[in-house]
Amino acid sequence: MVKLLVIVPAYNEAENIERVIDNLIANYPQYDYVVVNDGSSDDTRKICARNHYNFLDLPVNVGLAGAIRAGIRYANFHGYDYALQLDGDGQHDPKYIKDLINEMEKEEADIVIGSRFKNVKKPKSLRMIGSRLISFSIRITTKGQKIEDVTSGMRLFNKKMIKQFGYNIHYSPEPDTLAYLLNCGVNIREVQVEMHDRIAGVSYLNFKNSIWYMLKMMFSIYIFQWVRDKGGK
Repeated sequence: MVKLLVIVPAYNEAENIERVIDNLIANYPQYDYVVVNDGSSDDTRKICARNHYNFLDLPVNVGLAGAIRAGIRYANFHGYDYALQLDGDGQHDPKYIKDLINEMEKEEADIVIGSRFKNVKKPKSLRMIGSRLISFSIRITTKGQKIEDVTSGMRLFNKKMIKQFGYNIHYSPEPDTLAYLLNCGVNIREVQVEMHDRIAGVSYLNFKNSIWYMLKMMFSIYIFQWVRDKGGK
């Protein structure tokens, strides 16, 4: 049986974290987990401590990329075969973990993304326009390779990518980094999943931040990735 760690980055998720972790403990005990408290200013840390959750407590907010890297390094240190990013807001359903593992083993993939749009068309909305543009940009800069759900935060990494993201690639697994990795020969696959709506708290990606995020990703995909060291090989 593979040894898998569920990494749960959490910044100000006091209203969600108990539901997420209690669900993992009660229904998916075959998987280990670690909460990465990313310098939260609410009661996220207190809740983790009170419930005796397994958690890393970052003293300051380092952002999603830093929180994921901390969890990835934890996975590498403890010798895990796979690491799965599962957001702390409850939108990702752990029932799909097995499907992601099966796809990784079947296709010998390095990364498997839990995708809302692998077999389902994207809805017509302003936010999805940005997603379509980023997907198109990845396709034309990677000789036709596709990633349909470019902003999904549910991602499974194999042991090779655990080492890469922990120590060699100093970027978060965002769309521009996925494009870069595809050009390095990394095998990235998608599995159809359904995601829940956020029940509590506020998403970082409001309308203003979504526009800025899209522009930043487009610039990086077309320009910045070409000057990166091809360390993803």
